[in-house]
Amino acid sequence: MSRINAIYVRVSTDGQQTGMESQIRAVKEWCVRNQVTQYEIFADEGISGAKESRPALNRLMTMTENNEVEQVIVFSFSRFARSTSHLLKGLKTFKEHNTRFISITESIDTNSPLGVALYTILGALAQLEREMIIERVRAGMANAKAKGKRIGRVKKRNSVLIRSLIDAKLSYREVARIAKCSHGSVHAELVAYRKEKEAADRLKLEQLQESIKMESNNQSLDEMKKMNVSPEAIQKVETSLQEEAKSKVTEIQGQYYETFD
Repeated sequence: MSRINAIYVRVSTDGQQTGMESQIRAVKEWCVRNQVTQYEIFADEGISGAKESRPALNRLMTMTENNEVEQVIVFSFSRFARSTSHLLKGLKTFKEHNTRFISITESIDTNSPLGVALYTILGALAQLEREMIIERVRAGMANAKAKGKRIGRVKKRNSVLIRSLIDAKLSYREVARIAKCSHGSVHAELVAYRKEKEAADRLKLEQLQESIKMESNNQSLDEMKKMNVSPEAIQKVETSLQEEAKSKVTEIQGQYYETFD
């Protein structure tokens, strides 16, 4: 199947017939000078160039992706795209499908050395634009955080109520119904609740172990002085106390790991 020559024109507002006609006339004159005798016109009227989705342009790009377009001719870059990223996206599609892109105002032809260089430059500019946007977003987030503003979506669930209902061992469905939230919110709160419990229990365990260790060491010194107890015996008692402490903490933790319906 033969591939078509496509002329793309666009005006931003309805009623700009003069602008549309002048674009078509200029491109047709270019076609005559370059012996392009057959072509199809794709026109978007009353649509801003900032919009990437346009009826005629969408149809043109679909045909390009189906390898039905030999070359695309526009009056200027601004008629095709307003942003560097959109223009580069279109040029990339044309390159992948071996479609020539020509802008008569800028005298750019992607098949020429200048066109190839332009593609490279636009790629670098688009990358720079992305990096600058990311940097601005990060700076904005850091500034907001420094001012004490919350970053991200605001939590709307009632954590206190949900946790109270969880402690009462109600099912997911019952908790969600009473707290007027989704099952996902109940699960998220339960996960957060368990993590906080785990952190608190770990801290208690560490404190208890440290206390046992200190008491055991002090007792060992006293007993060794007064009763002549061997260090091996003291170590055995200390190990036993530590195991008992761990068992108690594990028992406490187990109370918060029950499965809810």
